[in-house]
Amino acid sequence: MIIDQQSYDCRGLHYIIRSAEIADAQAMSQLRVQIDGETEYMDRERGEAYLSPDDFERVIKMDTEQSANLFLVAEAENKLIGYARCEGSELKRLAHRAEFGIGVCKPYWGFRVGTELLRQAIAWADANDILKLSLSVLECNTKALRLYEKHGFEIEGRLRNDKRLADGRLYDTIVMGRLRSQT
Repeated sequence: MIIDQQSYDCRGLHYIIRSAEIADAQAMSQLRVQIDGETEYMDRERGEAYLSPDDFERVIKMDTEQSANLFLVAEAENKLIGYARCEGSELKRLAHRAEFGIGVCKPYWGFRVGTELLRQAIAWADANDILKLSLSVLECNTKALRLYEKHGFEIEGRLRNDKRLADGRLYDTIVMGRLRSQT
């Protein structure tokens, strides 16, 4: 699915959020590796489960063609700085929901990039008959937990001792969902 481009200004940073394009594949491949290496909040460490530019071309093409999917990028200073992806299902029993994920480069934290990516994903879901958005977040990522709760996500479950971080400790993964009001 494709959305209209939106522009934002926050604390002196101008950025846009738009649908990913095939031409973004190279930059997305690099961005994902960068973000994975900047935080332990992602599932992967830097370079794990690497997606090549060709892989991203396939994902972007699929997400553009399928109404149940959305792939957004945030762009500032002539480069990609973040992304969000919603992946739905073509199966009738699951067609009402989509899984949501987000990543923002660390130098751009604090500029509401993640918030605006989330808001765009929610607006897309609400406009496209997606009744439920689901996501997973580490228990120690308190900023993300607050952000998701502020936007209507509720805790639906906890996967105990689900991820081992660099400190050697095991952390729970919080499963969250947002149900669109059907009234």
